[in-house]
Amino acid sequence: MTVIKQDDLIQSIADALQFISYYHPKDYIQALAEAYEHEQSAAAKDAIAQILYNSRLCAEGHRPICQDTGIVVAFLEIGMNVQWDSQLSVDEMINEGVRQAYTNPDNVLRASVLADPAGKRQNTKDNTPAVIHTRMVSGDTVHIKLAAKGGGSENKAKFAALTPSADLVGWIVKSVAEMGAGWCPPGIMGVGIGGTPEKAMLMAKESLLEPVNFHELEQKAAQGLELSRAEQLRLELYEKINALGVGAQGLGGLTTVVDVKVLDYPTHAASLPVAIIPNCAATRHTHFTLDGSGPAVLTPPSLEDWPDITWSASPRARRVNLDNTTHDDIQSWKPGEQLLLSGKLLTGRDAAHKKITETLARGEALPEGVDFNNRFIYYVGPVDAVKGESVGPAGPTTSTRMDKYTETMLAETGLIGMIGKAERGPIALEAIRKHKAVYLIAVGGAAYLLSKAIEKSTVIAYEELGMEAIYEFEIKDMPVTVGVDVNGESVHLSGPKKWARMTQF
Repeated sequence: MTVIKQDDLIQSIADALQFISYYHPKDYIQALAEAYEHEQSAAAKDAIAQILYNSRLCAEGHRPICQDTGIVVAFLEIGMNVQWDSQLSVDEMINEGVRQAYTNPDNVLRASVLADPAGKRQNTKDNTPAVIHTRMVSGDTVHIKLAAKGGGSENKAKFAALTPSADLVGWIVKSVAEMGAGWCPPGIMGVGIGGTPEKAMLMAKESLLEPVNFHELEQKAAQGLELSRAEQLRLELYEKINALGVGAQGLGGLTTVVDVKVLDYPTHAASLPVAIIPNCAATRHTHFTLDGSGPAVLTPPSLEDWPDITWSASPRARRVNLDNTTHDDIQSWKPGEQLLLSGKLLTGRDAAHKKITETLARGEALPEGVDFNNRFIYYVGPVDAVKGESVGPAGPTTSTRMDKYTETMLAETGLIGMIGKAERGPIALEAIRKHKAVYLIAVGGAAYLLSKAIEKSTVIAYEELGMEAIYEFEIKDMPVTVGVDVNGESVHLSGPKKWARMTQF
């Protein structure tokens, strides 16, 4: 009988979460490198280059790939012959490992988990609790699949209780098209079919932890070997999703997914439940087995596994000094134009926007130092700084969550520009057009690279919100692209349309 010690499981969880915070899986890096070589859209190619370069920087510097270091998801298969040498329950051991990983002083990970989700939404400070799924299986080992899923991709999860005669592929492709770019493509699409609603969602999530091996499936099909229905669906969905033209970061391009995963399960005769969950460009997961011999040993990838791809700003990029940029200056900026920003900007996410708009509604002044007149706001919740950094990884968050506040911010604060990731919705586009403002996009999945442009970071308001506080950043040559111009024209509408047409030929 195998005996698993408490400290071995805790250390394994802590080590694995640190490991996946800065090491992409090798198979994903290789698939993304192939997408880079294949890509014909200049904007998408630039975004993929930033993601790959960021990935290598993180592997070298042992800092998070993305500022959103995720909510921890663990799948455990516990052998029925295993005995535990522990004073804690399995869930308690997992959560202690999470706590130690996210508070590691050498590589602090962002605490994003909030308790009382429908009420006070208070940060738990250590990213606990994890979401844990446990199965009892035959054997005498404990096999663990561990992931850290970012909120941007999780928020795009879809489920439908279809009827048996429904167009399954049509629903999936339509749903992916409606996701936009908030999930940070290129990534992986997980599909769960059958069982019951909760089973379908669970299969979609777990499928994302399988190897990226779409080329193996293509070779199998080319050899005329028999394919299962799930494999046939993978081929069909991969082609049709990429034909949407969404591309890297939603800018329009040839690669939206590098793989599609499908798991299925027997279901009721009256039912066809289906779930889809995307994995973003910050794909983070690892697998290990405990056999009683000690904690898991994780083997780092070799830096030779990364492609020889670096990134530098285009010499055609417009240099912008935010400290003297006016409303008149931004009128000439064009959708898709690359900018290098320097100067000072303020930050703010959901919680800060809520506080700001409530303060304005009461007719009260904003906190000292919070002056948006002729300024830009960056939608970001950075990782804490370590080892002399001015700030930790600080990539953009999904901007559509701020759409409901955009009219108030532009009408009442003097704000002239916003920086985030992915598309803006209709109400934000109308507010931008009405007030002749601009929306700029930074690359999601390039958080550590972007942090290199931040020379100073100071919390100036709402410190109690933690990573959602308002910071003032002093930046130099921060790379962004004009996502929406003063006329409300959006690259997230024009880019995919263009590339969807091109993939039809």
